[in-house]
Amino acid sequence: MQILLWGALPYAAFALLVSGLWWRYRYDRFGWTTRSSEVYETRLLNLASPVFHYGILFVLAGHLIGLFVPASWTSAVGVAERPYHLFSLVGGTLAGVLTVAGLAVLVYRRRTNRPVFRATTRNDKAMYLLLGGALCCGMYAKLAHSTPAHGYDYRATLAVWARSLFTLRPDLAAMAEVPVAYQVHAVVGMVLIAAVPFTRLVHMFSAPWWYLMRPYIVYRSRPAGQPAERPPRRGWESIDV
Repeated sequence: MQILLWGALPYAAFALLVSGLWWRYRYDRFGWTTRSSEVYETRLLNLASPVFHYGILFVLAGHLIGLFVPASWTSAVGVAERPYHLFSLVGGTLAGVLTVAGLAVLVYRRRTNRPVFRATTRNDKAMYLLLGGALCCGMYAKLAHSTPAHGYDYRATLAVWARSLFTLRPDLAAMAEVPVAYQVHAVVGMVLIAAVPFTRLVHMFSAPWWYLMRPYIVYRSRPAGQPAERPPRRGWESIDV
C-alpha cells in the first residue's frame, strides 16, 4: 500500500494530468472553458468568484513554498522556524477560510438558482465534492496538528517525499510517520490533480498570463484638422441610382 500510494499514485496523477490536457486540447478544444453561468445570475457570482479565486491562489502558493522550498533555504534568508510556522498557520488558515467560503457560496448559488442548477452537470457536482474535500482535509490536517506555539513539521517529512519525486526515487520512509490527516489530504490532492483535465478546472491552464508581458497599447489623439471619418475604401463607393 505504501508503494502504491507514495510511489505509484503521484506519477499516475501526473501522467493523467499531462495526457488529459493533451487529449482535451486535441479533441475538446471548444469545451476547454468554465461554461460560465454569469448570464443567469451575477450578484452572488460577483461576490463569491473573486473570494474563491484569490483564496485558491494563496493556497496554491503556500503549498508550493511549503513543499518545494527546503527549510535550509528559508533559514538562509533569515526566516526562522517560529515565524515561518506562524505565517503558515495564520496565513494558510485565512487563505483556506476564504477559499472554502467562496466555494460554499458558489455551491449555494448553483443549488438555489434554478437556471444555474439546470446548467450544472454531474461532472461539476463531482468536481465540487472533490475540491471541497481536498480543501477541508487540508484545513483539518493543519489545525488538528498545529497550535500557535508549535506545529507539525511537514517540511521534514511530507516535503522531503514531495521533492524526492523529481528524482524518480520516492522517499517512502519519509511518509511513514506522517499523520493520517496529512496522508488523506495528500491522496485527495493527487486525485484532484488527475481529475483537473476532465473538469471545468482545466480553465486554470488558459489564464492569460501573457497579459503581464505584452507591450502596452498606445492610444494617440487625432491630429488637428484630420477628418473624423476615413474616406471609403475602393470598391465601397456609393452608387447613384
